[in-house]
Amino acid sequence: MPLAFEKPMQNLKAFKDQLSQPRKVVILTHFKPDADALGSSLGLARYLKKKGHAVTVITPSDYPDFIAWMPGNEEVVIFQKDKPERCAKLVAEAEVIFCLDFSSLNRINELGGMVREAGAKKVLIDHHLEPEHFADFEQWDGTAASTAELVYQLIVELDDQALVDGPMADCLYAGIMTDTGGFRHSNTNHKVFQIASDLVARGANPYKVSKLIYETNSLERLRLMGYVLWEKLQVLPEYKTAYIALTADELKRFGSQTGDTEGLVNFGLSIKGIKLSVIISDRRENIKLSLRSLGDFSVNEMARAHFQGGGHRNAAGGQTNLTLEQTVKKFLDLLPQYKDQLLAD
Repeated sequence: MPLAFEKPMQNLKAFKDQLSQPRKVVILTHFKPDADALGSSLGLARYLKKKGHAVTVITPSDYPDFIAWMPGNEEVVIFQKDKPERCAKLVAEAEVIFCLDFSSLNRINELGGMVREAGAKKVLIDHHLEPEHFADFEQWDGTAASTAELVYQLIVELDDQALVDGPMADCLYAGIMTDTGGFRHSNTNHKVFQIASDLVARGANPYKVSKLIYETNSLERLRLMGYVLWEKLQVLPEYKTAYIALTADELKRFGSQTGDTEGLVNFGLSIKGIKLSVIISDRRENIKLSLRSLGDFSVNEMARAHFQGGGHRNAAGGQTNLTLEQTVKKFLDLLPQYKDQLLAD
């Protein structure tokens, strides 16, 4: 069955014309990229290079080692590690800038202002709610499971499926696999399986990708996980809520690296009867929150209203400039006003 898309790019012909000759292209993704952010970026970069474009992927920060295996990773420019002047020059000289897996320019920190001022044509490819609409072209669908899915959709719309090879397919498959929680989350539908099947047919290796992402842990990460489950996981059955609060000293004690806390929030949500799970971490520069929920309870709305964040209905992130203790208190003080929603069937 051929793939059918509910939200194709509206001005596809103009977009195709824009890329009809070799361009200087920059691809940007959000702070602390996950597998969908990096996989969609590197997958798109490989496709555009095959079309003859000069492409640079820039990330605002570092990212976990368990996604650094992706083809093209060695060419990624990291804003925090590489000279900022180099990134500014690349953005200023770009003719086309792709913004992947974020809906607002503030998600890329200092790079956001550079992109806003750049003379390049901007392209948004994203699935997060309430996009800023800063781009000239949008491949946006809030119902899509991942940005990698939308990158593949765009390649299909451009009739370039034949250019998808094994390394590109691995990158895109990784994004889809992780943003669906290994095809377990409620955003997993028939279209997701169709695209994943297409990618496997074009060379993606599900065993390799899942092994590298889910089963390549450091000893320190496993010990952190055990500590969190035994000492830090708090359960509030009266609100169907679980939460974890980690201090900067605790993260340092276990040698926590970027990505080591990823997925810990899902343990709380796996407890029978729990509807909301949150992990609150002291990252020294600020306090980070990761929120997950089941059913109709919107952590996107909670994050937007109270924690300078957002995302999806059942998965969102946020931050505060308070202390860890103040942030935990703020979160706990909010629960009574959400009690009816949390207790609803």
